[in-house]
Amino acid sequence: MKISKQARRDAKQLFTACRVSGGLDEGRVRQVVGTVIAQKPRGYVGILSHFQRLVKLDLERRSARVESAVPASEALQQSVQANLARRYGPGLAVSFAVNPSLIGGLRVKVGSDVFDGSVKARLSELEASF
Repeated sequence: MKISKQARRDAKQLFTACRVSGGLDEGRVRQVVGTVIAQKPRGYVGILSHFQRLVKLDLERRSARVESAVPASEALQQSVQANLARRYGPGLAVSFAVNPSLIGGLRVKVGSDVFDGSVKARLSELEASF
């Protein structure tokens, strides 16, 4: 579905109104959605669609997934969390997972940013260079 420029502007304006201290306020998000559904302004489906996309992107930016070949030690987990908090700010939800296919190293994904320091990635790069 194509969304009009006005619907995008309105959705962005509503999204900005829902931000409190650099983060989204869940109560305001619910209130905004309820208000838009009740009022049904022109192009409200496009507004809600784009608003949903903005909220989803913000939630992805506030969560990180760290994968390692073996379970990460407590010291490593704290170090990674501290470095991610320094780079992306406080309030980042970090989850750790084990992925044996990485062979070694870490793979960190925060929103659309991916930092891949795994052995598997290095071997793939080496293979591609031949």
